[in-house]
Amino acid sequence: MPHPLPQAGFPAGSVRRLVVKIGSALLVDPAGEIRLGWLKGVVEDIAARHAAGQQIIVVSSGAIALGARRLGLPKGGRGSLDDAQAAAAVGQIALSHHWTGLLHQKGLTAAQMLLTLDDLEHRRRYLNAAATLERLLSLGVVPVINENDSVATTEIRFGDNDRLAARIGQAARADAVALLSDVDGLYTANPHSNPDAKLVPLVKRIDADIAAMADGGSGSGMGSGGMASKIAAARIATGAGAHLAIISGTPQRPLSAWENGANGTIFLAQHGKRARQNWLAGRLAIKGHVHIDAGAEKALLAGNSLLPAGVVSISGSFSRGDVVDIAGPEGRVLARGLIEYDAPDAIRIIGKRKSEIVELLGQPVRPALIHRDHLVML
Repeated sequence: MPHPLPQAGFPAGSVRRLVVKIGSALLVDPAGEIRLGWLKGVVEDIAARHAAGQQIIVVSSGAIALGARRLGLPKGGRGSLDDAQAAAAVGQIALSHHWTGLLHQKGLTAAQMLLTLDDLEHRRRYLNAAATLERLLSLGVVPVINENDSVATTEIRFGDNDRLAARIGQAARADAVALLSDVDGLYTANPHSNPDAKLVPLVKRIDADIAAMADGGSGSGMGSGGMASKIAAARIATGAGAHLAIISGTPQRPLSAWENGANGTIFLAQHGKRARQNWLAGRLAIKGHVHIDAGAEKALLAGNSLLPAGVVSISGSFSRGDVVDIAGPEGRVLARGLIEYDAPDAIRIIGKRKSEIVELLGQPVRPALIHRDHLVML
């Protein structure tokens, strides 16, 4: 089923959950100071959307740039890995202070999450991050997320927050992602150097022609992302069922400016929820098998979670967050999902209801063996 065409601006009426990514060049001036007046305008936008019922997640760069100034490090703190890690450790405190204070002035509570690539690639930690985001949003909190640059190494780095924002959109089941940039969208060529470049307002599919328009450079010298990283982020987000927009972050209230007609490029989500979980259907090693009864099969086909009460048998050696196949009464594999329990506990709760599971395990339990948000029909 085609994903509905999004409204420009991703207003609260059409987008329930939005990830907003802010880069270092927008947030930090060339002297290494927070652009406080601009940040206040962004928070005004966030508060207005929150009041209208939209859930907002912020992915905020800026820690390295802020820390580098305070430590007097050359090259904006990016001269070496050691410098970047030290700058991030110092700058993250300052960055969090500004976000917390400004959101508090608007009656909003901020939460900080620092992640590495491995946190979202490892399935157990992915589930934990997704659950934390879900709970924070349900409490009306604004999560502020950054890459954990103080511990990240080449092997576990996103490398830019564009792709981190797209991955967060996937984990949080966001409807859309907005990348605030120093350009107001994707152009047919680099608009800074080519006056004939034309804005591409809508991208229905990312093909070779679209990819060729990307410019890998970061004009500010502060950030790590260019248009190439934004195209990569768009592939992740749209493949996960979320629209992605590249818009200008230079206006005082950039989200309002875009909603009121400013330029931007929207990359359309591919196939809604099915595409969001496409990665699950074909990319992960299967660690176990869950056999279910006819009632559970009917529940899955109706879009529900898999509860232990409908399970007949379980085989395999797996941990919470691993991928398992789900077979119906006739033995045909009909679904695949991320299991919520380690194998020994999963086997113990076969056929049990929640009250019985609590008695068996003696601890807070998750009602679903596989939640519908982490399950895909095959």
